[in-house]
Amino acid sequence: MVPSQNRIIAAAIQMNCELGRVEANLQKAERLIGTAASRGAQLAVLPELFNTGYRVEKKDGELSESIPGPTAQWMAQQAQKHNMHLVAAILEKGVSAGLVYDTAVVAGPNGILGTYRKTHLWDKENIRFTKGDQFPVIKTGVYNLGMQICYEVGFPEGARILTFKGADIIVYPSAFGKARLYAWDIATRSRALENGAFVIAANRTGVEKGETEFGGHSRIVDPTGTVLAEAAEEDDVIIAELNLSLIHEQRRTIPYLRDFNRSLISSEYNTER
Repeated sequence: MVPSQNRIIAAAIQMNCELGRVEANLQKAERLIGTAASRGAQLAVLPELFNTGYRVEKKDGELSESIPGPTAQWMAQQAQKHNMHLVAAILEKGVSAGLVYDTAVVAGPNGILGTYRKTHLWDKENIRFTKGDQFPVIKTGVYNLGMQICYEVGFPEGARILTFKGADIIVYPSAFGKARLYAWDIATRSRALENGAFVIAANRTGVEKGETEFGGHSRIVDPTGTVLAEAAEEDDVIIAELNLSLIHEQRRTIPYLRDFNRSLISSEYNTER
């Protein structure tokens, strides 16, 4: 695929991870990012906690990093090397002692562009992590990028706030469980359709601690809710061309955003584009 005006090539990177082995995970991710780049990707999304693995709860503080820090800088180096934008979620060390965030980082050819701290925490994440309270939108010059993480795909409010703030593409670095793939299937398509936005959901695969099984099925969804590309359950790189003009077209075809009565909802929705 060759990018053209108003079109970009995007990738979702799906991978298994080794618990606590940051260097090994970065090496695997580097190979997969290289595969995405060789297929023309200008934007690539990695899974949630790709560098540490997910079930490292006893070592959250030890494995957490400042941003900028080693993994965020590594992402910036990869983005510069391949002239792309790269998104992933890592353990972020808070300024106050003991605080850890589950944080998505976006890096581009010129460095780190922004971060997003997970605001809706899944189950025991509520005792592992501190909640974020901001919904930033990153402007790349070609498209505007909104970030959510994993479980948040089931919360339409965050995606809608990001859309009203100008997001064209919403990304979900994820470690989503296999037992709940039925929710993943519906929610990834719903967030795209109801916002007239592209969704890139990059999931984990594999099993951790013999009990936490990840579902794979990373996918790229267009603004009509159509799945453009989907992985199975093994390590994979999926690619799709995103026709950004479809965003405006779909938002006119089904005008959810125009007809949304913001006066009845919280002030978060009243942010003008």
